[in-house]
Amino acid sequence: MSNTKAERPSRSKAEQRAESIEQILDAAEYLFSRNGLHGVTLRDVAKRVGIHTTLVHYYFQDKQHLFEAVFARRAGVTSEGRMKALNEYEAAAGDNPTVEGALHAFLDTDLDLYYEGGEQWMHYAAFCARVSNTPEGAELMDKHFDPVVLKLVSILKRALPDYSEEDIFWGYHFVTGSLMNTLACTGRIDRLSGGVCKSEDFPAVKKRMARFMAAGFMELGN
Repeated sequence: MSNTKAERPSRSKAEQRAESIEQILDAAEYLFSRNGLHGVTLRDVAKRVGIHTTLVHYYFQDKQHLFEAVFARRAGVTSEGRMKALNEYEAAAGDNPTVEGALHAFLDTDLDLYYEGGEQWMHYAAFCARVSNTPEGAELMDKHFDPVVLKLVSILKRALPDYSEEDIFWGYHFVTGSLMNTLACTGRIDRLSGGVCKSEDFPAVKKRMARFMAAGFMELGN
């Protein structure tokens, strides 16, 4: 008599390993996004996944290596997306780039990625926002995001040839501060506005942020 049940092919060790690593990274990303590097233990991560702590040690050695892996996993995706958008904008703008155009390329691509990527990407957004103002997070920001930031700055310099380098970098500083506050999704704007604005409403942010920040850049020159 033939077996009517379709037999599931057994997963290879490589596939099992990859799945375990992804589960650990997902759990750590969630926990780090809420508690930061120093508020999370490997035991916390293991408990969330439902595995023994020794397995987390086996794959990631220690908490610092796990933290760096969480950061790096999605950093390449967001950096490459923004760099592509900036390069495309620069080519389209030719000799006439604008501050707002450059900021749209830099900000909108990222906001879309987080919002459309679902819950895990929103966890990563909160993770980056939380760690960006810590020494360990700032070091990783430098490593993974400096090239795309400097690309934005180079376009801004062309759009604002009469502005000092100091003003342009301060302008970027204010932009990234606003972006990080948005990515944190703290719920504060929800409470202050009585529900008129929602922290996770990235499309509403996208509609306004580049235009608002561009106006601020123009005021720096006055």
